[in-house]
Amino acid sequence: MAGGVAGDVVSGGLLANLAILVLAGFVGFAVISKVPNTLHTPLMSGTNAIHGIVLLGGLVVLGRLPDPSALDAVILVVAIAFGMINVVGGFLVTDRMLGMFKAKAKREPDRRTDEARAEERR
Repeated sequence: MAGGVAGDVVSGGLLANLAILVLAGFVGFAVISKVPNTLHTPLMSGTNAIHGIVLLGGLVVLGRLPDPSALDAVILVVAIAFGMINVVGGFLVTDRMLGMFKAKAKREPDRRTDEARAEERR
């Protein structure tokens, strides 16, 4: 038996899935590297929404597995935790970037007299 069960798995679905993963990585890099700076924030917001859906899917999978092994449960929990860190961090960065475009509030000039300021310091 040349290859056996392990050879059939690698030559079958696993190899196709790995090829798709690698190609998706190259396509994603090519697309993202051509995004202009002005579109970065809206693109990041959309990506955060997609990651939120992925988190929901991970929670559904974790809840619907009939008898998950300890390894399955640990991998799902770690994936959900990392995904949540990604979503929260992405929203914080997006909020900070959008804050740079807000107009600064004008400060009212201080109309107190010098004596009032001196009295306030005492």
